[in-house]
Amino acid sequence: MTRTLNFRSLFGLVAAACLATTSMAQDSSASSAWKTLFNGEDLSGWHGQPHFDPYKLAELSDEERQAKIAEWTEDAKKHWSVENGELVNDGHGAYLTTDETYSDYELKLEYRTVAKADSGIYLKGTPQVQIWDSTDEGKFSLGANLGSGALWNNSPGAAGKDPLVKADKPFGEWNSVRIVQVGSRTSVWLNDQMTVDHAIMENYWRRDEPLPPSGPIQLQTHGGEIRWRNIMVRPIEIDEANDILASHHTDGFQSVFDGKTLDGWVGAVNDYEVTEDGTIQCQKGKGGNLLTEKEYDDFTVRLRFRLPPRGNNGLAIRAPLQGNPAYAAMTELQVLDNDHPAYAKLDQRQYHGSAYGMAAAKRGYLRPTGEWNFQQVTVIGPTIRVELNGNIILNTDLSQIDDYMADSPHPGKTRKSGHFGFAGHNDPVEFKDISIREEK
Repeated sequence: MTRTLNFRSLFGLVAAACLATTSMAQDSSASSAWKTLFNGEDLSGWHGQPHFDPYKLAELSDEERQAKIAEWTEDAKKHWSVENGELVNDGHGAYLTTDETYSDYELKLEYRTVAKADSGIYLKGTPQVQIWDSTDEGKFSLGANLGSGALWNNSPGAAGKDPLVKADKPFGEWNSVRIVQVGSRTSVWLNDQMTVDHAIMENYWRRDEPLPPSGPIQLQTHGGEIRWRNIMVRPIEIDEANDILASHHTDGFQSVFDGKTLDGWVGAVNDYEVTEDGTIQCQKGKGGNLLTEKEYDDFTVRLRFRLPPRGNNGLAIRAPLQGNPAYAAMTELQVLDNDHPAYAKLDQRQYHGSAYGMAAAKRGYLRPTGEWNFQQVTVIGPTIRVELNGNIILNTDLSQIDDYMADSPHPGKTRKSGHFGFAGHNDPVEFKDISIREEK
């Protein structure tokens, strides 16, 4: 098992410890209905946790982890209270942290704070949607003058780092926050004004990895009193999550599949079929390369795919009409049921999203087998970026790679143009909603 597979259950370990400590958590995946996270009476469903690396927390033994959480929770109780149905923090102590973990979700809450206060909302255990005093001149150099509601821990210049608008209300008034989190993609509204537009939230703890697949919601506190109320979460189901991903940043994309025929496609057209549901499916027991008639140089492709158990296929990138795309094309990006026992001992460069035999993708971000996934691939020059279900799982420059699986050469990796398509491996993998934007 690789590190990424282990961390797939990273926050599950922490959640289990919290359940053992409080026994008050609820199942966030059971329904897409709104759930109240704060009952207006006590701290049920919450525990204490400061700014502490969750990966290190998960590495502790169960006993050590439970002891840490119990210690932090006792500290939190000294600084958090409930007044008039409001959750109040005095500006000190451990952050209040949900016992339950969440993957894709919508979060709503209200907060009211004071001058000089500095706070935030951790998503999937990661800092943070910033809340601070936008009038504090001492923090203007840090961006306080731009307002709250942005992903302050993103890299300078990255999308989401600074708020799109300044939407803070004057002190003494309640501010409303709405957050939509799908994978690492984050959108934020502060007082009904969008401050973050579907930006990738960077993993503060491990900058070279996406956000963990799931994690808790944390209310950060320091610097002054802050009050919270009307804290609610709605888990987002898979189809809605995929629709959210597909609906953003759509400019320039052109469909290359009409949902009815294989018009516009060449190659192994007899090995694929269009299903009654309007998907392209590799016929069971057949394979071959189904390619677009058109060739592309720099492009971005968006699609949805669904894997059967043990499913195996691939995306041919800048492929010629003949030859194995894994070697003759710029690359074949794996499409694979990572968790099937048959694939337990593959080279890391053979799992889903990897540039076959050259660069390994991060694992742990596929939907359950039989569910639809949303994937976007951007190819610019020798670089490839793969985004799966809102998470960047591969970002590589193939021109810099000279270590190949089994020392097999990849003569096609320097191709500057070619066809896009599917490299079938005898499994009924399905694809739909396929669109391409040429990058100029």
